[in-house]
Amino acid sequence: QVHLVESGGGLVQPGGSLRLSCAVSGNFFSINVMGWYRQVPGKERESVAIISRFGRTNYADSVKGRFTISRDDAKNTVYLQMNSLKPEDTAIYYCSIEATDHYWGQGIQVTVSS
Repeated sequence: QVHLVESGGGLVQPGGSLRLSCAVSGNFFSINVMGWYRQVPGKERESVAIISRFGRTNYADSVKGRFTISRDDAKNTVYLQMNSLKPEDTAIYYCSIEATDHYWGQGIQVTVSS
């Protein structure tokens, strides 16, 4: 089994910052792609940022220049640094990895509000 545990979410004012972390544990050989997705009620889950095992990154247009994804393979952890947060960034954020299969975390709430 593979387990993903997100942390670092919460309530922040517009313009503020948060850093999400996702720790991966369990039985897997290596992790290829790690990523962050988000979902709001009534909408489909969307990709926010992904990072390959070679460090190549891809971001949604809506977060480019504000969010930064990184990974620490020694710790099997992926991070999402979110700066200049906007109310429209409010969502449940999910961590995901592609290893021998595709795995998801349970999700963590991020609320941007004054």
